[in-house]
Amino acid sequence: MKKLIFLLPMVLLLSSCDQATLQRTLETVLNDGSSLSDSQISSGLKEALTVGIGKGVTVLSAKDGYFKSQYKILLPPEARKVTDKLKNVPGFAQVEDIILEKINRGAEDAATRAKPIFVDAIRSMTFTDARNILFGSDNAATQFLNKATYNKLYQEFNPVIVSSLDKFQARKYWSDAVNTYNKIPFVEKANPDLDDYVTTEALGGLFSMVEKEEINIRNNIQARTTDILKRVFAAQDNR
Repeated sequence: MKKLIFLLPMVLLLSSCDQATLQRTLETVLNDGSSLSDSQISSGLKEALTVGIGKGVTVLSAKDGYFKSQYKILLPPEARKVTDKLKNVPGFAQVEDIILEKINRGAEDAATRAKPIFVDAIRSMTFTDARNILFGSDNAATQFLNKATYNKLYQEFNPVIVSSLDKFQARKYWSDAVNTYNKIPFVEKANPDLDDYVTTEALGGLFSMVEKEEINIRNNIQARTTDILKRVFAAQDNR
């Protein structure tokens, strides 16, 4: 309403202009971001995603970033049959607590390597992608990254997870536990492979963190810390 009141004198002033010129002028004033080029929109979104990823990686790669957060990686339900059976086996009484800490430490270690992989994906975003994302849902950018890059991210992230798990001897510990379990008579054999599950869960947590930061930038003006972020998301605010 205030904006319309402000426009009244301008409308009168421009009344002598042709209809097309008047319409273009009104649209420009009413939509603060309408004059942004595709290049500016793309730059703003890429900056927003890079900021979100930077924060996400910093949080998750810190000690307890996974282990003592909402993104904690838990054992798959079928793994409980292994840990429950081994509680009374010497050397494996605390198997669940130990393996949970090890796999989360592995994910925290791997998260330090994730940012460049995401950044490369962001740089490949087209102008059309950027415009569609800007005027899409609150998590449109995260959905785009998940759909467009998940398989590549998995292929590049998995070796890092494997290396990190081995650094904390998580795979060996779990393999020893499962192999011990598999020797128990009449039990259904369990799979000692751990890295696929941990990779999937770790990436899920990372995407969740990026989504959280994306939603924050879209809805919290204070989170827009640069001029380009303010200009680009002003266009989103007025959609």
